[in-house]
Amino acid sequence: MATKEAVYDITIIGGGPAGMFAGFYAGLRDAKTQIIESLSELGGQVSALYPEKTILDVGGYPNIKARNLVTELEKQLRGTDTAIKLNQTVTDIDKVAEGYQVTTNKGTTLTKAIIIATGVGAFNPRKLAVDNGDQFEGKQLFYSVKDLEHFRDRDVLVAGGGDAAIDEALLLNSVAKKVYLLHRRDKFRAMEHSVTQLIQSSIELVTPYLIQGLTQQADGKVKVSAKKMKTEDIKNLVVDDIVVNYGFIAQDDALNGWTVHPETDRGTIKVASNALTSIDNVFAIGDVSKYEGKQPLIATAFGEAPIAVNAVMKSIYPERRGPVHSTSLKK
Repeated sequence: MATKEAVYDITIIGGGPAGMFAGFYAGLRDAKTQIIESLSELGGQVSALYPEKTILDVGGYPNIKARNLVTELEKQLRGTDTAIKLNQTVTDIDKVAEGYQVTTNKGTTLTKAIIIATGVGAFNPRKLAVDNGDQFEGKQLFYSVKDLEHFRDRDVLVAGGGDAAIDEALLLNSVAKKVYLLHRRDKFRAMEHSVTQLIQSSIELVTPYLIQGLTQQADGKVKVSAKKMKTEDIKNLVVDDIVVNYGFIAQDDALNGWTVHPETDRGTIKVASNALTSIDNVFAIGDVSKYEGKQPLIATAFGEAPIAVNAVMKSIYPERRGPVHSTSLKK
């Protein structure tokens, strides 16, 4: 049975940056809104995986730490009446007369519309393919940088060749004694500005190599054995810590189990230009959504949030005239 509280206008599933900004904007539109987040804090992947990362693609901030961006988003959000429900996982969504019934591990609520902002789903990193990786994981082998001070004055090897790997290498280089960046190709798949910073830094590039094994040394350090691609050459590096960033495996099992299930494509939800999915009054924004030309950036998600909210309001309150500019919204 659904709770007796009034029907929500909008239920936002996911409390990452996209969901948080959508919740704020929905508050500006005087929509009765709730955010449902499965984790114990807001921020989603940004808070859980790279709170120390410096974010460069948000308008108005030349640079800002991920954790600080989440703090600012939360301040903005809590200035509205949007309800925030943490530690709740959506287990099902059913079509009902009022719109939709949303079921979580803590009960059910009714809502007229839904905005899915779940990101890539579960945060499962691609693990380092060595036999004894579990022996080092969480001690000297990490898949994200959560505590920068742990690496101060230590020798660190970062493995990976994308934006996240380069960003982490540059971040670690500000505190570590020595940083190596190992990649299986000679070219990096990252923003040009970041690659330029990398080349100009003191980080030692180890390319094109792939890690083959880890060996615990008597002095507590780790010997990393890496094989040069297309050769039999082996390079050994002795470091204190290894940070691997091979990306993450999208796994959104919860979405697949819902009775109301929008059309998906390789783990993402196909949407129209107004963020509408294949289901009436069910929208998707942020990394979980897909359309032609989509760029998976926080800046993109911030643009998608008001598009989705305004589309919801036009659908459920067609008699209302939508805002033309932000100055026409409530203050």
